[in-house]
Amino acid sequence: MAHIIPFKAIRAVRDKVHLVASRPYFTYKRNVLMAKLEDNPFTFLHIIHPEKPGEQTTEPNSTERFVHIKRKFEGFLNDGILVQDDEPHFYIYRQTHPTHVFTGIIAGASLDEYDCDRIKKHEATLTSREHLFTHYLDVTGFNAEPVLLAYPSNEEIRVLLEKCTLSRPEYEFTTTDYIKHELWLATSDQVNEITSSFAYINALYIADGHHRSASSSRLRKVRNEKNEHFGKNENFFLSFLIDEQQLNIVEFNRIVKGLNGYSMDEFLHKMSSIGTLTELTSAEKPSREHEITMYLQGKWYRIELNSDSFASMDPVGRLDAEILTREILTPILGINDLKTDNRIDFISGVEGLSNVKEAVDSKGFDVGFVLFPVTMDQVKAVADEHLIMPPKSTWVEPKLRSGLTIYNINE
Repeated sequence: MAHIIPFKAIRAVRDKVHLVASRPYFTYKRNVLMAKLEDNPFTFLHIIHPEKPGEQTTEPNSTERFVHIKRKFEGFLNDGILVQDDEPHFYIYRQTHPTHVFTGIIAGASLDEYDCDRIKKHEATLTSREHLFTHYLDVTGFNAEPVLLAYPSNEEIRVLLEKCTLSRPEYEFTTTDYIKHELWLATSDQVNEITSSFAYINALYIADGHHRSASSSRLRKVRNEKNEHFGKNENFFLSFLIDEQQLNIVEFNRIVKGLNGYSMDEFLHKMSSIGTLTELTSAEKPSREHEITMYLQGKWYRIELNSDSFASMDPVGRLDAEILTREILTPILGINDLKTDNRIDFISGVEGLSNVKEAVDSKGFDVGFVLFPVTMDQVKAVADEHLIMPPKSTWVEPKLRSGLTIYNINE
């Protein structure tokens, strides 16, 4: 079963939620971030970026900075910008994009199930980031960014969510990226029905948020070792649960500096040895798995990979991102570590082919590779085998807002 719990969210008062909820601060360009901090006194960015530009007195990611974040958070509570619900709820959240609609449940997900791998992972975490975020959670006492969890399609849950969203939402606002946000508070009867329905879900899959979930697990272990306990919430972590068929999984493309000493003709010859190479008359994304689009010196090419490059491989070995690394990036371009080599960078597929072209034409890169998106079935196959996907294999939507529903870890 999937054990999820309702919780008493700390959240913005209705008339200010559109001003409070924000994207994570690192997604903003510096000039945009500074403008938001200057012009909007209610944005959640003031909490996670609590010191004014030019007036910083603490080091980033230090205990002192985290204490400052906690004080700013408490200030928002004292000023009535944020309030806490009196009763625990599931929060039904819907994002409406021009091309997609995402509806799911904000809830606490079980750390017991995470630790015993009934909540399944497909990415490795960096120990340094895991420790850092664990310390952040411990000092601040809250989590404001849900982990994105996918569950297998379930008709009973779908019908329940439809019923929950028939009434007027508690929140309804649109952000400048043309995304409509709606939030409903599930009633106690709806909470019971949803809880019972999830008892039939055998496993959940992390779609986005591996470091956040790992850090929540580690925080509980650290507190257990110290015999420090605060409340029920520390046994769960803030999550947004969504039907796996609703996810929009987009590719992560690769751009590379240099051709490792090869001329263009030599490099194209190398490419033709790993698959059928065809010059394209215009930019085209791959139309299927095991097909890669390449941009090189003003021209677009299609590479249809030889079947022997992925036959008889495990679920990771069959992924196009892994094949690209194994057959091209490492042996031909000399890139051995995608995480540390400064010759390679990554561009989300949501940014389009034009960004790959621009990077090669005018930003110092020499070749770009465009991949076919990974499917949810591939993600699950990797997770079920306890394997790890290559870095930057997926860009998953929806991307959630910070500060929409805040989880009090110590309650």
